[in-house]
Amino acid sequence: MSGPEQAPAGVDTTVPSVARMYDYYLMGKDNYQVDRDAAEKVVAASRASGTDIRIAARDNRGFLGRAVRTLAEAGVRQFLDIGAGLPTQENVHQVALRHAPGSRVVYVDNDPMVLVHARALLADDPATAVVEGDLHDPASILGHPEVVSRIDFAEPVAVVFCAVLQFVPDDAEAAALVAAFRDRSAPGSHIVLSHPFPGERPGEAFEEIGQVYTKTPSGSFTLRSRASVGRLLAGTELLDPGLVPVQRWRRDEAPPDFTVPSYLGGVGRIG
Repeated sequence: MSGPEQAPAGVDTTVPSVARMYDYYLMGKDNYQVDRDAAEKVVAASRASGTDIRIAARDNRGFLGRAVRTLAEAGVRQFLDIGAGLPTQENVHQVALRHAPGSRVVYVDNDPMVLVHARALLADDPATAVVEGDLHDPASILGHPEVVSRIDFAEPVAVVFCAVLQFVPDDAEAAALVAAFRDRSAPGSHIVLSHPFPGERPGEAFEEIGQVYTKTPSGSFTLRSRASVGRLLAGTELLDPGLVPVQRWRRDEAPPDFTVPSYLGGVGRIG
């Protein structure tokens, strides 16, 4: 995809987009040259750190699918995906509906291109909605008419924060944002969370990655330690195997390796 003439209304093709860069990592086609140029800088820096952001993004996507399947099979029928990103393969609604027909899913994002593509994809699906919302304003999401009409917070709900909280630089704010949804959710609800993690590698390559993301509308990219990511799930009981590299979450029994960069993922049950 290239050229401003092909861009939906409201989409700026002169500034890289976090969602479109992530789409590129996943080998998607909903991105522009400005996104590819920025993403390739991140790919190069990630390789210098001993990993590959494209593989990590796919591993993160796999974690999301396994987490949704696990919760659907356990009886959860409502899913609220915050910072959903561009539609790709094995979206939350596809996994949920496959394992639990009748599930209701609401996607939330503030990227114009995400909203256009997701709404087009889901136009004929009455059980699934896409709403414009700002992660930094939980009350506006929790009170949104489309959310209220589809999600009953008196019943268990899975609230998804996959690869989104790194764009909230302040630890206290990030924890408060998760807590706002946790505190609104009924017992038996779950928080599904993943977050980039630097492992024990030197930080120079990650500084380069951060510099790339400062040029996006998100304006930041914050890595957190294992302990800091764990604190985002405070007030929940972690499902086995706990907070681990996403490629290990309920995929195999190999011991988790926390020494290398990855996404950490966990699912916390609200008691």
